[in-house]
Parts: sequence; C-alpha cells; structure tokens
Amino acid sequence: MCKRIKELIAAFTLTIMIALVSSASAQQDTKQGATTAKGQYKESGKEVGKAGKSLGHNVRHGRLARGGKHFGKHMGHAGRNFGRGTKRVVKRAVEP
Repeated sequence: MCKRIKELIAAFTLTIMIALVSSASAQQDTKQGATTAKGQYKESGKEVGKAGKSLGHNVRHGRLARGGKHFGKHMGHAGRNFGRGTKRVVKRAVEP
C-alpha cells in the first residue's frame, strides 16, 4: 500500500513537472532575427564584425583555412540579413 502511494505521488509530480516545462517553453519568443529593415541591417553589421574577429583569431593561431571558412560563413549570414533588410525596404516602397 505504501509503495503504491509513493508511485502515485511520483507519477503525479512528474506529470505536473512535464506540464510546467512544456507550458514555459511554449511562451518563449519564437521570432527569429530583427523584424525591421533597420534591425536587419544592424544584424548584418554585427555579423561582419564577427567575421573579422573569427578570421583574426584563427589566423593568429595559424589556422588559415579554418579562419577563411568561418569568415565566409559569417559573411554569408551578413549578406542574408542585408538582403532581408533590402527586401523589407523595397516591399514598403513599392506597395500598391
């Protein structure tokens, strides 16, 4: 009897914890990136800074190829953000 009560309490506690965790994760912000053109351009600039920083860090440690790879990835992300910002500006300017 005592063992059964302990199992029920453990199951109930586990159920409550799972419910709380899933509801907390559902309330998190799901937006990705900046929502304005200015924000996209700003994010692009930050990404360019990360590109230079990662390249310099890797070159300083003698990892030229790795530095170039990371630089290219960061610059690609910067271009993506810049393109998204431009898209927002053009859409707003050409609205019928």
